[in-house]
Formats: sequence, structure tokens, C-alpha cells
Amino acid sequence: MPDTRETALPTPLPAIAALPAYVPGARGSSAVPPVKLSSNESPDGPVVGVVDAAAAASEAIHRYPDMAATEITAAIAASLDRDPAEVVVGAGSVAVLAHLLQAYAGPGDEVIFAWRSFEAYPILTAVAGATAVKVPLTAEARHDLPAMAAAVTDATRVVMLCSPNNPTGPTISTAELEEFMAAVPTRVLVVLDEAYVEYVRAQDAVSGPAVLDRHPNLLLLRTFSKAYALAGLRVGYAVGPAGLIAPIRACVTPFSVSGPAQAGALAALAARETYLERAAAVVAERERVAAALRADGWTVPDAQGNFVWLPVGPATLDLVKHLGASEPAILVRPFAGEGVRVTIGAPAENDALLARLGSWQGPRAAT
Repeated sequence: MPDTRETALPTPLPAIAALPAYVPGARGSSAVPPVKLSSNESPDGPVVGVVDAAAAASEAIHRYPDMAATEITAAIAASLDRDPAEVVVGAGSVAVLAHLLQAYAGPGDEVIFAWRSFEAYPILTAVAGATAVKVPLTAEARHDLPAMAAAVTDATRVVMLCSPNNPTGPTISTAELEEFMAAVPTRVLVVLDEAYVEYVRAQDAVSGPAVLDRHPNLLLLRTFSKAYALAGLRVGYAVGPAGLIAPIRACVTPFSVSGPAQAGALAALAARETYLERAAAVVAERERVAAALRADGWTVPDAQGNFVWLPVGPATLDLVKHLGASEPAILVRPFAGEGVRVTIGAPAENDALLARLGSWQGPRAAT
């Protein structure tokens, strides 16, 4: 008897099928180790106590970790003078943001963010079933907050603000944030993503903890992946009013922050002063690199993270090819047709970058 069953296979939801791929920083495969400046990682590894703490916790990996991440949640809260109920921890700030959008946005809702900004924003918005509303950056690669406020509609549920903005670098000022919050209805959740806050030196830059109590609809998003050098352990968190945090906590995947990750983050937070000293060294290198690039004719927006942005537009992929053409290959993060984000590495790595960029014969700004 012939097989009359349907041969069609399961298909994903249209919004998922249409998702853009998240593009990680290039890793390289050459026999000569590349200069990896593609993922905004710390140029220094974790301090010894962090490795020891994570290793000790790994002896219990046959047991489930503390689902509530009690100790690291309390330590984060204490470091910010908040109550633990005002902090939720997840497997990286990207995961926390995913849970946030699960809790606050869905089909028929809108999520507003600047563009270009963190590439996970449109992906996570689509996964939540919501509609992304992208507001172009200004000519200075900054958030256009008046335009973002004007984009708010009755369907808007969440607004994402990235300060400093990844991948372009500028921060949002306190005055800009206050004006924006005054223009946005309190029913709209505003999320201030401060993944790179430890590198910020702009005097007028907004500090999330300093303004948090003024706004009942504001949440902060932070991570241990950058300045705390724990990108491989995946620990991030959100901070805000307990009533806003509780629905996010309800969406966090149970046991998603491993025991070694919790222990490592706890030890890293205890070594905060050491990490801040390391961040200051990265800032000094950032200023040196940015100044050298500008002196060589490159357009470099205000850089306040651990990276610089080269807005070369149509020449982006050619520049990436040039940087990787000889050994050691210099790996950066391209955004095709827009520009190149370059992580600040160790001094020798930055010198190699500057030398390779100095031999570039193409445009040093978008044309």
C-alpha cells in the first residue's frame, strides 16, 4: 500500500524564520595566533581568586546550582545599595534581556531602540513576538532621544537605551535621559543597558544607579562579561523596582546560572577595585588609540566603551579584508555597509592595529 502521509515538515513561526543571525566576533584559524579585537573582551584574564572560586564550585557540578543565585544577587544589591528583591541575575545580560522581553512585550507590542545599536535587540524582540521600531542614530553616532520619544505609540511597551552605545561608542547624558523620561509615559518600560559602564569617562554621562529612584519605569542592565572578564561564565543582571523585577525573575530559566559562574562572579565583585584599575588601563589605551586614529585622518565618534568605531560605510568589508590579509591577522567586528568596531586590546595588539590601519589606502570615513 502506498504511503499517503503528508511529507511536509514542521516549520517555525514566521518571525523566527526571518530572524537575522547573531554574528559573534571572529575567532581566527591561522597557525599564527590572530590579534583578536572582535568581541569586546577584556585583554586581561580574571584575577586568580576568581579562577580558584569557580574551580572550587565546579567540584559540585553533579548538583543543581542555587536557582535563586542568592549570594551573588545579595552581593550585587549591596554593591549598589539596593535590596536583593531589586536585582535579578541571569546567564549573561542578553539572557536577562530576553527574559525581560518575555515578561513585558509580545505580539502586537512595540519595542523601540536606536539603530545601529546592540544587534541582539532586534533578535530578542522578534523572539518575544513583538515588533521592533528602529530609530536612526544622529550624525554623531548618538541616540536621537527626541526622535525616540516621538516614536512612542499606544503599542509601545519597552524602550531600549544603550549607554555607551555598542558598537558606536557615545553615551547618553544625564540631561538627555531626564528629558527623555519626562516625555515617555510611565506605562512604558525603559531599559538602560550599561554593559560598558566601567569604561565611561564622559563627565555628563548618565549613571543608572544615580537616576534609578527618580523613575518608577526604569530598569538597568549590566554584565560581568566585559570589565570583570567573565565572558565565558555568562553572568548578567537587571536592577530596578522590585515590582518590575519580579516578572523577569519569573521568566528566568531555572538553574541557568551555573555554580561556577555564581562563584566566579561573587569573587570578581569582591575584587572590584582590581578590575576598575584594569578598566582604567583600557581607557588610557582607548584614548591613545582614538587620538592616533584621528591624527591619521580617521573619523572616530566619541568612544566611551572598550572599543572604537570606524564608520567607513561601503568600504567596511574591504577594510576587514585588509586587516586580516597578513599575519598576524587582525580580527575586528564588521557591520557590512556601516563600519567596523575594534576592541581595545593590550598595548602591543593596539600597536599592531594602528600599523595595519596606517597602510590602508581606502577611505577613513564613509563616503
